[in-house]
Amino acid sequence: MSAMLGEPYATRDDARLLAELEALTLHHQAGCPPFARITAGWRPSGRLEDVPFLHVGIFKDMLLQTHATGIRHQRRLASSATTSGVSSSVALDEHSSALQSASARHVLAAWLGNERAPLVVLDSARALRERGAVSARLAAALSLRPLATDLTFVLPDAGDPSGLDWDAVRLASAGGVITVYGFTWILWSAWARGAMPDIVRDQLRNVTIRFVHSGGWKKLESAKVDRATFDRALLDAAGPGSHVLDYYGLVEQVGMIFPLCEAGRRHVPRWGEVIARNPWTLKPTDQLGQLQLLNPLAWGAPYHSVLTEDMGTVPMDPCPCGRVGRTFILDGRIPKAELRGCANV
Repeated sequence: MSAMLGEPYATRDDARLLAELEALTLHHQAGCPPFARITAGWRPSGRLEDVPFLHVGIFKDMLLQTHATGIRHQRRLASSATTSGVSSSVALDEHSSALQSASARHVLAAWLGNERAPLVVLDSARALRERGAVSARLAAALSLRPLATDLTFVLPDAGDPSGLDWDAVRLASAGGVITVYGFTWILWSAWARGAMPDIVRDQLRNVTIRFVHSGGWKKLESAKVDRATFDRALLDAAGPGSHVLDYYGLVEQVGMIFPLCEAGRRHVPRWGEVIARNPWTLKPTDQLGQLQLLNPLAWGAPYHSVLTEDMGTVPMDPCPCGRVGRTFILDGRIPKAELRGCANV
């Protein structure tokens, strides 16, 4: 699998991806009894759309693990709770974590460049000391670690955006280039609408800032903040060459991130796939449908094929931005779906 990683937006080897996903499904059937029961009777058909999927909600009800030679489970990845108060949990293992880290690194480098810079995270470092579980927010921040010279957490309390440590921001940006990561709502409330001191604002006007955010728009939509307003507010106190990167991802599909391009499409790395399914029949559709995400990075648990509660379309034409590969257009959540704590904060 590792040989597939590299340039994310090149021509995809469809036959190889299908073979990887079918082999991975058999692997999980052999090592994860609950998955074997759910997919009983499935055998490889030679068609990608026939690779079985798990609905995203199942990860709230059980911690699935696949046991096989060479797999060592470590901690679990936990999302923020949904409106039901129940979070999703995904088992982490060493082999999958290495693949997922490489995947995120290659995708982010394609959009941010390979230049390493200090990474400022709008979150608390307290979660680093917790045992047993890693939060989705922390995992998203740490995916940027390979592109960082050093790491600074600037929220002493993750629940209090008003407490942002602006002195730490000023020290981190002294070299003229920084990467700033935060969940969308936190980046807006703590940075764009935070009480930035004049001395910091004056310094940042000469700093190239690579803003990276994920986590959905639900709170911003209710506050009537659109993407243009969001980007403009962030870039108001940023130097030449600064830009904003928005990406979509799921805690149940760790390592797979889908950046938004200037044409409004989300880009799929060549080692992944997305299928839109009619929410009533679950058959693939070229119209608006429920999105299924697939990837061959999940060896320790069967989250390689997940049916999300997000709606979207999968255009078949090349993206106007010029990048090669599959794209999709995210169009919100299915009606009456729970708000996801990690995707709509």
